[in-house]
Amino acid sequence: MSRIDTFVAPRPNPALIGAMTSVNRIVMLRGIPGFRDILPFNRLAGLRGVSDVRHIDFPHADLERLKASCGAGKATFITPNHPEFFTDWMIDKEIVSQVSPLTASWATNGVVNGLGRLMQKFWLANNLIAQIPGNSGAAKKHSIAWALKGHGVLLHPEGGVGWHANVVAPLLPGAVEMGLEALKRGRATDPDFKVWIAPVVWKLAFTGNVEAALAKECAYVEKSLKIERLATDTLPQRIHHVYSALLARDEAASGMPSGEGATYAERQQALVAELGRRLGESISFDAAITDTAELLRRARRWQRENTDDTERQSQVRALADRVQRLQRIGPWACANPRITQEQIAEHLKRIRHDYCRGGSASDVRRSAPV
Repeated sequence: MSRIDTFVAPRPNPALIGAMTSVNRIVMLRGIPGFRDILPFNRLAGLRGVSDVRHIDFPHADLERLKASCGAGKATFITPNHPEFFTDWMIDKEIVSQVSPLTASWATNGVVNGLGRLMQKFWLANNLIAQIPGNSGAAKKHSIAWALKGHGVLLHPEGGVGWHANVVAPLLPGAVEMGLEALKRGRATDPDFKVWIAPVVWKLAFTGNVEAALAKECAYVEKSLKIERLATDTLPQRIHHVYSALLARDEAASGMPSGEGATYAERQQALVAELGRRLGESISFDAAITDTAELLRRARRWQRENTDDTERQSQVRALADRVQRLQRIGPWACANPRITQEQIAEHLKRIRHDYCRGGSASDVRRSAPV
């Protein structure tokens, strides 16, 4: 088994964790006062704050309630929503530093184990738990043991990032399953032992008008994807046009009619259903089960269990990736006739992540804050 798929228990270093908390607060979030608002210093991410989050509006009563749920004599699983890449870890890190500084945090095995031995040692010292797809037993066992010591365990029950801060996606059961096991073990020695599942929901809000910056970002996306814009289109109309053009490309690549006269949602639903049918046939999945999340879960399992069939592996991976990408846009995207600048930023980041390619700098910006 490769290093990336091998679980290694974290070895938390309290001194390093404390130092990185300060680095995160200044360099990654708030920036350096006196430099973050002055040209040319505010063009440097480390001085401005990489994520440029000036303030976290966490009501004191809520913070105290979260703090009270952590500590000796209880096990706590902290479950924030997952609306962003990168910024999510910085905000989560800042929050847990105030309630349970030695919280263990789940992260993808690509980050913890996949960046070389030295970085693996660094992440394990920062108390990160590697989430290994299809082999999470050791991570869960370690998480339960750590929580029983009175430290928090943080994981994202939404799973992957969806870029929809106003909507919470269907939740995965891992935190509750670990909580129940921790309760069983804790009550074996202490009948009053308590386990907390502590949800934390946050969203980003701009502190000023960022329309010009969003328009610039949208222009980059249009140019990168070779999508022409109408000069009279507003920014929301440009976003819709990009989505429609990308859907038409997916329809053409799949041999599906473009569905002229149908709404975006109707076209998307028809394409996802057809691609899901093909994916199900590729992995011999029961056609009577139409749940997309279950289909994708079965597809991932099939890929892990059939590594020798290279040709079908490629076919299944391509179908699963396309289905997952298409269904990232849910009914919530069309539920309101108005759209905020924050939602426009989310759409742009989603499109960049899913469709834009163009070198290492572009790859970094696919996940970095707008």
